Amino acid sequence: MSLVSLPGLSQMIEEISQRHNLPKSSVQEALKEALIKGYERFRRSQSLDRQQFYDEYFDNFEVELDTDDEGFRILSTKKIVEEVENIDHHISLEEVQEVAPEAELGDEVVLDVTPNQKDFGRMAAIQTKQVLLQKLRDQQRKLIQEEFNELEDTVLNARVLRFERQDIIVAVQSAFGQPEVDAILPKREQLPNDNYRANASFKVLLKKVREGSHRGPQLLVSRGAAGLVVDMFSVEVPEIEEDIVRIVAVSREANPPSRYVGPRTKIAVDTLERDVDPVGACIGARGSRIQAVVNELRGEKIDVIRWSPDPATYIANALSPARVDEVVLLNAEERHALVLVPEDQLSLAIGKEGQNVRLAARLTGWKIDIKDIVLYKAEAEKQQLEAETNEEIDYEDEESPLEEMTLTPENHDLDEDNETENQE
Repeated sequence: MSLVSLPGLSQMIEEISQRHNLPKSSVQEALKEALIKGYERFRRSQSLDRQQFYDEYFDNFEVELDTDDEGFRILSTKKIVEEVENIDHHISLEEVQEVAPEAELGDEVVLDVTPNQKDFGRMAAIQTKQVLLQKLRDQQRKLIQEEFNELEDTVLNARVLRFERQDIIVAVQSAFGQPEVDAILPKREQLPNDNYRANASFKVLLKKVREGSHRGPQLLVSRGAAGLVVDMFSVEVPEIEEDIVRIVAVSREANPPSRYVGPRTKIAVDTLERDVDPVGACIGARGSRIQAVVNELRGEKIDVIRWSPDPATYIANALSPARVDEVVLLNAEERHALVLVPEDQLSLAIGKEGQNVRLAARLTGWKIDIKDIVLYKAEAEKQQLEAETNEEIDYEDEESPLEEMTLTPENHDLDEDNETENQE
């Protein structure tokens, strides 16, 4: 069988494998596909009738790599027919039976169609190189998708590589110990308190693995996702990992609408164990556990509150650190509540630019109105007094109905008798 020589084939495969962080099998598959494209280029340049090469024309061709002799062969699978119409796809029964008498019509045979070394040509070699680079990138994308698809919504360690406009390209490493892979941290997923400098390390949440052919990194990571906080608490609090304490809900505002308001998170926890304080477990001794999360998030404020099945209690807890006097559930179906607080707690309950009540509403799923309890009760008393006054005025304005005598037959007879007596 003929062979197109590729000196240093084994070494080339080894170097490409290391440079692109790909297994040798993936490099060999990419090289085979590239060589087929190079062979197509060679055949097209040799043919005067180029219309015969339709899209699937070369599907029956394949490349066989020979790492021992350092070269490759082109093989073609042909069908045995009586009359040959296409020499690249068919072979006559008579020709095959000269070497294989048992062959029959409809069978398939594999033939060596490798061109001569000098005929393969420089343009075909260039085509092979270009396709190889593209196939290697495709293999990398496929490998990344297979490796990281199962890691979506998990936390990874990241290292800053470079900056592209407002986005940051970071290197992340999977839990499988594979080499680092580039990922993109968009502007909207960054934290305002972070100091992004070259080689800075921090934790990120793998938000999405983009499929298809994308320029640039396929991995989309985030520093602003609520899942990042949840995962950090799961690492710092053993009770969460052991399912003794559970995280019921989380509400995070990593990028507030105003620069005068810092990032903040509210997290609701609960437990079925009577002897366990879920809030205390998350905070830790002297705040050690929650402080580890705060430090990783560069000083972000975190409120850990106790979840409750009672909406009024849950809403009051969600407005922490403000002290709530009363929660009135105005409309349970529309989930609308009124919260009454002392005057000195009003601004704390609302929060700077409404951040505290906004996060509490997201955490509980209720629409929350906050009012000063003194002013609310004074206004309620005033409205009640006005209502009572209006009722009294309405009563005095009412006119008493006139009494009317009803004429009956008996009364009519009595009147006639009186008239007769007067005449006498």
